Amino acid sequence: MNDTETRADWQPILRGPTLHATPLREDDFDALFAAASDPDIWAQHPVDRYTRPLFTLFFKTGIESGGALVVRDNATGAVIGSSRYVNHDPVQRRVEIGYTFLTRAHWGNGSNRELKQLMVEHAFRFVDVVEFVVGVTNFRSRAAMEKLGAKLVRTIREVEPEGDLRESVVYEIAK
Repeated sequence: MNDTETRADWQPILRGPTLHATPLREDDFDALFAAASDPDIWAQHPVDRYTRPLFTLFFKTGIESGGALVVRDNATGAVIGSSRYVNHDPVQRRVEIGYTFLTRAHWGNGSNRELKQLMVEHAFRFVDVVEFVVGVTNFRSRAAMEKLGAKLVRTIREVEPEGDLRESVVYEIAK
């Protein structure tokens, strides 16, 4: 974050018709780990974040990012996933939305679209471009980006928090 931003800028409370997102807190660990513990969620991802050690790193980097959100189902209040704002560039007026996962019960029912739309709308208060970095072989997430109207703009290679070098594709939505 820069001097003119506050944590609230990138950890808002977002409410939609079926879900809501709030700032990730330390005491969300157990419920979020339970939601993330399904190996199928991570099947197209290079890191098995359903294991406690790798999920702990995922959670820690989320807390440290200053932009992580925990997502809950409006009807039940149950934790169903998370997402985060990262890599805000105030000069280029860009931010990335990433590290998103939802429980399988919330696949294919519009939850991902609802969450991303809420996050994009919020981001456009501060930036002109929202980026999404997706693993090259994560075809489920790539299809979701295209459904959202994001445009594929480039391929990158980057070192991830787990220490491995990964190839990813970058999608963008412009204001």
